[in-house]
Amino acid sequence: MKASRIAAVGAVAASAVVVLSSPAFAHVSVAPEGTAAKGGYATVNFKVPNERDDASTTKLEVNLPMDHPLASVQPQAVDGWKVEVTKSKLDKPVEMHGEKIDEAVSKVTWTATGKGIEPGFFQKFPLSIGQLPEDTDELVFKTLQTYSNKEVVRWIEVPQEGKEEPENPAAVLALSAATDDHHGASGADQASDSDDADDSEAASADTSAAEHTDSSDTTARVLGVVGIVVGAAGVAYGVMAGRRRTTA
Repeated sequence: MKASRIAAVGAVAASAVVVLSSPAFAHVSVAPEGTAAKGGYATVNFKVPNERDDASTTKLEVNLPMDHPLASVQPQAVDGWKVEVTKSKLDKPVEMHGEKIDEAVSKVTWTATGKGIEPGFFQKFPLSIGQLPEDTDELVFKTLQTYSNKEVVRWIEVPQEGKEEPENPAAVLALSAATDDHHGASGADQASDSDDADDSEAASADTSAAEHTDSSDTTARVLGVVGIVVGAAGVAYGVMAGRRRTTA
């Protein structure tokens, strides 16, 4: 093998090692359990990784979009964390479910009561939210992540389509098409619905089988009675015929 070829192969191998050994930087993200359909409700999880080797994450602040206010925001209890929900007045009241709303949840803050998210770990923070807007394809949640060494990482840069991801991107929730009943279903709800459908089909099949069995039993009874009647008539006819022959 020529020296130049050996050098080229060595360079490629070295660059591959650098790529594979580079740290995979993660950021705060949000994803729904099941679907997040426009006009419906959804449970979403904010996934928070710890990116520091010498500090723990002790606080998370999630800012909700006030340009698309949510009338219902309910956090789920997370062990080792206390939660605070902050409401703010809207610049312009909006109408939801036939009622005018002039305030909405603007921020949800989780604060660690213990060690928080230690190096090498991540934590999920669930929120039930709704009614999701129908006039946008996504919701942007700007978040602040505080470490035990007082460092604050601001995940607030809004990603732009067709451009590279910013250094500190905000969490973005993609919304799916609206459903007929305007109620988004979580994975557990969808599984439950599927189970209900299976149970319904099974019950229908059992009912059909029972009806078929009942019908068969009824037919058998009718044929049995007819057979007895025909048999009795035959015996009577035979007796009468015998008497006639004897008389003759």
